[in-house]
Amino acid sequence: MHFDLIQSLNLAGRADVPNDDRIGCASRHAWVIDGATDLGPPGLLGEQGGAAWLAAAAQAAFVSASGPLQSLCEQVFATVAAAYERDRRREPVAGWELPRAAFAAVALEDDEVVCAHLADCVVLHRSEHGIAFLTPEPDRETERAEALALGPGTGAHGVRTPAVQADRRIARERPKAVLSVDAEVARAGTVYTRAPVRRGDDLVLMSDGFAALFDTYRACTPHTFMTQLREQGLAELALRLRQIERDDAACVRYPRFKMSDDASALWLRVG
Repeated sequence: MHFDLIQSLNLAGRADVPNDDRIGCASRHAWVIDGATDLGPPGLLGEQGGAAWLAAAAQAAFVSASGPLQSLCEQVFATVAAAYERDRRREPVAGWELPRAAFAAVALEDDEVVCAHLADCVVLHRSEHGIAFLTPEPDRETERAEALALGPGTGAHGVRTPAVQADRRIARERPKAVLSVDAEVARAGTVYTRAPVRRGDDLVLMSDGFAALFDTYRACTPHTFMTQLREQGLAELALRLRQIERDDAACVRYPRFKMSDDASALWLRVG
């Protein structure tokens, strides 16, 4: 068995800010990476922001890695850690400046699909048994509550106001399982799941910015999302996503830290 690419989509949250999402696939493995928004100016890694640097480094590592998924991911973690030691210009100001990301990856092994994940990227699997998450079902209530606590319209200006930036730096210092520049931290936090797979199954890998359509905005359920995807494709779903966000540009109806996040999705079929 192998993966057939049906559609892929990668949208920046803002045209004037680098996109920190990356997606990709090979014949038997695929991945989505979502770099965490920088909370300070570039400098640690030169002129490039840490989130964009980490997303690019992890992307290159996933392209060149091979083997069973756990081995493949551990190759990625080691490659990213070595790249950080090579590229960094100075010591980080504090823990919040260290680049970090969410990721999810899938691979075909025998008659199963194996999924690895850290943080909040999402993988949906459509099989003869129905629609299932291979990653934990997303829950944005904590982020919603934190954004709401900072006042109505917190996200209208992105993570740029002093109050929001200070709040996010405190949150970033809390321990969390993420793809980081520390290979041991990433290795220890990664969770692996397995599910039977057959030819004709669909898999959709998403950053949380795209999964917001059925998570944050509740515009559909995961089941109707997959139905609409097969009927309309990723582009129509992305248009719907951005329209919801434009209609709530003040971030009042849906409290969040950015009007629009980077949104990426990769639709694969098992062939």
